[in-house]
Amino acid sequence: MAPSPSAPVARLRDRDPDLRRRERRGAQSRSSDGRHGLAARRRSGLRPGPGGGGVAVRAVRVARVRAHGRRLRQRLRRVDGTLRADRIRDDALARERARAVAARVGGRLVPTRVGRGGQLLVGGARSRPDRRVHPALPRGVNGLGPGPWLRLTAVAGALATGAAVVSGVLRLGAGHEALAALALPPLVALVVTARLAHRRLLPVAATALALLLVEIGVGGVVGLFGAADWAVPVHLAVAALAFAATLVAAAGTLRRSAPRRSAARDYVTLTKPRIMSLLLLTGGCGYVVGARGDPALGRLALTLLGLALACGGASALNHVLDRDVDRLMGARTRARPVAAQRMPPSRALEFGLALSAASFVLLAGVVNLLTAALALVGNLFYVVVYTGLLKRRTPQNIVIGGAAGAVPPLVGWAAATGRLTLAAFLLFAIVFLWTPPHFWALALLLKEHYAAAKIPMLPVVAGDAETVRRIVRYSVLLVAFTLVPVGLGFGPLYLGAAALLGGVFVALALRLRARPAARPAALLFHYSLLYLALLFAAAALDSVLA
Repeated sequence: MAPSPSAPVARLRDRDPDLRRRERRGAQSRSSDGRHGLAARRRSGLRPGPGGGGVAVRAVRVARVRAHGRRLRQRLRRVDGTLRADRIRDDALARERARAVAARVGGRLVPTRVGRGGQLLVGGARSRPDRRVHPALPRGVNGLGPGPWLRLTAVAGALATGAAVVSGVLRLGAGHEALAALALPPLVALVVTARLAHRRLLPVAATALALLLVEIGVGGVVGLFGAADWAVPVHLAVAALAFAATLVAAAGTLRRSAPRRSAARDYVTLTKPRIMSLLLLTGGCGYVVGARGDPALGRLALTLLGLALACGGASALNHVLDRDVDRLMGARTRARPVAAQRMPPSRALEFGLALSAASFVLLAGVVNLLTAALALVGNLFYVVVYTGLLKRRTPQNIVIGGAAGAVPPLVGWAAATGRLTLAAFLLFAIVFLWTPPHFWALALLLKEHYAAAKIPMLPVVAGDAETVRRIVRYSVLLVAFTLVPVGLGFGPLYLGAAALLGGVFVALALRLRARPAARPAALLFHYSLLYLALLFAAAALDSVLA
């Protein structure tokens, strides 16, 4: 009986279909040779062996199997040698990287090393990826300490909390309440940034925020039910503890880290100044219309500054969340600071949250709380609802997410009047209806880029023909709706501008439907920007002339 091949040979034979076919052909040929050899031996008088093929045939078969086994073992040794060399090279590269990289743990530098299986160990423990709300959020530990914007936010929170404590000791009443409320946005921004990018700051930042909330709650109880003998000392004690915690958090952000500076133009790019300019225009015109053509210029300037901070903060956070798809959307977005890795995501996160907190503090402190709340709602809707939830999930992302871009007229109107009326919501609706045809025209131009990034824009999901049909429908609806404010007192200048500009808008949409190509889509996209700017400028000028 022929000896069975070794276990490695058997495993390789089972995995190699070509080898199995060759063995079957060899077995068939050996069987044929055995039959012919048996007949020849019978004719020559030789007796067959117990295997049916004679002793000579059996010897040949054993020799062939052994030779085949040797070839397979040699092949296995070559494969094992190649794999072993690759593993040694990978381990060497990993150790080299581990010697060159240090992970920041607990405020000190701890060298990393490679453990069993090539796992990266930090300070003797296996590193684990952080859970992230969004696939593009920065990791919790990124090797970089707090940047200048986070430090500025922490110091501002500490100063505001300290001012609240001093005003409480001096019993300034409403001033104390306002300062305590204004200390909240910087601390919220500090906690969010610590949770996402600087975990070592999270305990003290969360403690400071919790103590400030308790202090505000105790102050509310005192204001509602009167000052009991124990309430005022407890209120001041909690406020002092909150101030101490904010000082510790601010000191934690001031620790030195490996410097990595970003150019000023990159920070400007994060705010998306082109988009911001149109938002500021609609917000400023909303202020002028709300003030009935007689705006207070100083208050208008502060409102626009606060709105610019809110828009810039939201845009910076959008850069952080979309940095993965920006790399797939062509040269225009691939060159953005975070996507191009010129700026760490944690720095952009700090910058965006700092601007958002500063916007709320400014608008709530010098304009009114309604204006600050509206700007914050627009900021959160753009970042959380549109960018975080809708953009990557539904082709209706622009239809629903357009509400974020329609908030600035409400901000301007609330800053001028302190309330919202039907006319303010009509301005909101105009921008809301303008957004889909504007962005769908752009999506027709960037269809391949959106498809590469797996963003379900309408042209990618429904095709160009359906997108053009919806552009025409929304354009007609938009132009018809822009005539509604005339019934609420908008004058003839606005009426003429709405009719003339709207007629051109519909004509360009119909031209795109007749000839769906890149040039008509680009013309409609660029004209839509001019259309909205001129329409709101006409509304503001009409209110001034009236």
